[in-house]
Amino acid sequence: MNPAHPHTYPRRILLAVTGLSPQIITETLYALAVREAPAFVPTEIHLITTGRGAEHARLNLLSESIGWFHRLRRDWNLPAIAFTPAHIHVITGADGAPLEDIRDGADNTRAADFITARVAELSADPQAALHVSLAGGRKTMGYYLGYALSLFGREQDRLSHVLVNAPFENHREFYYPTPFEHPIHVKEGGKDIAYDCRIAQVDLAEIPFVRLRGGLPEALLGGGARFSQAVAAAQCGGREIGLTLDLATHRVTAGGEVVKLTPQNFTLLLWLARRRLDGREPVHCRVKDANLDAAAEYLSVCREVYGEHGSEVERAESGLKKGMDSAWFSPAKNRLHAALVRALGKNGAAPYLIRASGKGKGDRFELRLGVEHIRIEIVSRGPVPNRPG
Repeated sequence: MNPAHPHTYPRRILLAVTGLSPQIITETLYALAVREAPAFVPTEIHLITTGRGAEHARLNLLSESIGWFHRLRRDWNLPAIAFTPAHIHVITGADGAPLEDIRDGADNTRAADFITARVAELSADPQAALHVSLAGGRKTMGYYLGYALSLFGREQDRLSHVLVNAPFENHREFYYPTPFEHPIHVKEGGKDIAYDCRIAQVDLAEIPFVRLRGGLPEALLGGGARFSQAVAAAQCGGREIGLTLDLATHRVTAGGEVVKLTPQNFTLLLWLARRRLDGREPVHCRVKDANLDAAAEYLSVCREVYGEHGSEVERAESGLKKGMDSAWFSPAKNRLHAALVRALGKNGAAPYLIRASGKGKGDRFELRLGVEHIRIEIVSRGPVPNRPG
């Protein structure tokens, strides 16, 4: 699989929103699978629409009597593509009933959340490449679909708008260019003029988009995210920076978000935060005496937080018998980083990560967060002195 070539992915998804123009599906499918080179032939198609739009799409695209989707596959000899009524996703209201149309602010919010959750779900599969079409549906639906792809899209995902030339554009009888003669009639000057669908031109305009997925917490990446929630998480530039560590509850808050940390993660972050507040030198992991001093400091903080004979202290003492060398520090640092990224996303976690310092490669480390953004406290007894050990 190569992100630069989405057609190399085993699962290839076409996703679109529609109102009462299901032609968007067949036009985009034709452009992707027949006209584009190399062809991107979807393995499945998903459609997001309203209650009215769902029935309109089902009858025109999938019914036995009309079935323009099935006709296109036969006419252009396309392989099997999973597209059934179950692939038509209907936006629902607060009562769980299908929305027949988007009429007010509440409906708009429901549509935004529904579209966002579906894009997050479909983009969660690393084996899948997602192609999103903005051509159909109300303008707000297209906006939410494009923005959702910007929030959750990956390198292999694409965004496009289908372009159809006149007089075929928006014609209710036109679904795709046929490989044989197929006339449709167009009103011109009060007369019905026949045009052959074979000569229709259907093209895709690919739309570049900013990928913000790296700034989202992992909890939002698997689906179920609300639109406003995902947007807020992506706005890392506007998120207030601040780190609070509570010794009484072992609770960590970073950028306004609660971060769940293991005892080792909490102790490591607390110890480095205190060193930062005291203006101490970076931790040195390749000098024996410094290793022993660093280990002693860390163990002192660990005993303060978890008790003199706590299980976490015993584990720390066992792991630090030879001092705090790279063999212990690097994995511990990586585990802390992983926890921060899970909670805050890559961009949101950046201010709180432990950074290498100095001329040596990976031998000195520190928390570089500004001291004005660090607070260490005990909730039940107020702030405590910012001193190690």
